[in-house]
Amino acid sequence: MNEPVKTPWHLWVVGIVSLLWNAGGINSYLSTKLGVLETMGFEGEALEYFYNFPAWATAFWALGVWGAFLGSAALLLRRKWAVMLFGIALVGLLGTTVYQQFVAEVPDALATTGQLLFAAAIWIITLSLFFYARKMAAAGVLR
Repeated sequence: MNEPVKTPWHLWVVGIVSLLWNAGGINSYLSTKLGVLETMGFEGEALEYFYNFPAWATAFWALGVWGAFLGSAALLLRRKWAVMLFGIALVGLLGTTVYQQFVAEVPDALATTGQLLFAAAIWIITLSLFFYARKMAAAGVLR
């Protein structure tokens, strides 16, 4: 019989930190869908930009944020489907990136170096979480 693999301490750190990080994405998504972005300091063209995402771009955004959040929860629950959920998050992030970089006219207020660095951080973190989950699944930590 196979003995259960002990949960490494770093899984808890990665799981909790990534759950909090991805909760930020959920907050942004829900604030947009509930029409309360003004409370986050957005105004003018930035509000119009976010409130006018086409349905397909909104669907990709939802896949990205919910896939990543649920993937973090799955990590904490030690479930193999964390890998699939982070994969879904990557598909969502890809679709959102295509919209933002190649389709939409991004307002100047959102076309800053800081925004580009933030977008790069989202990619790096999401890819890292996907590969981390794969490694934990391969090691038998995720069931």
